[in-house]
Amino acid sequence: MRKNRCLGVALAGLVALAAPVLGQEESVGAKPLTAAEEAATGRGAETNLPVPRFVSLKSAEGNVRRGPSLEDRIDWVFRHKDQPLRITAEFGHWRRVEDNEGQGGWIHYSLLSGVRTVLVTEAKTDLLSRPETGSMVVARAEEGVIGKLGACQKDWCRITADGQTGWVEKTRLWGVDAAEIRN
Repeated sequence: MRKNRCLGVALAGLVALAAPVLGQEESVGAKPLTAAEEAATGRGAETNLPVPRFVSLKSAEGNVRRGPSLEDRIDWVFRHKDQPLRITAEFGHWRRVEDNEGQGGWIHYSLLSGVRTVLVTEAKTDLLSRPETGSMVVARAEEGVIGKLGACQKDWCRITADGQTGWVEKTRLWGVDAAEIRN
């Protein structure tokens, strides 16, 4: 019988995922669409893709600004490649994003990827061989582990993290909508 593997190291309590940047002056940039304006259509003003939607951070570092321009103050720096983010608005080449804790702001679209990832939100989360309670445990993930999102059923998603693949209950993941189904 194969031993269970423990996946990755929790990302220092997720504190290292985003770090605030202090001591910079605020500037005035262009005005994006209001949340109500984008919500009326459910689509992004620039891409016509659904808003909100999930994406991931393409690089190991991404500046998150107060507004959608280079002149706007940097409020956060996301510091983990593949970190899942939720896009909540669009303006030109900028996307307003938030992380699992609701922190965020505006980031240039070139720093984002359409590759879907998820964040494990509970300690000692089992990756199972099948999408059903009681299935064989193939690995165990700690809170803060990031995995690539695969297929999703009503209550389960298949993820790959640290070379291990298994099914996880959706309620233990951030980066996928509760009603989302993926093949």
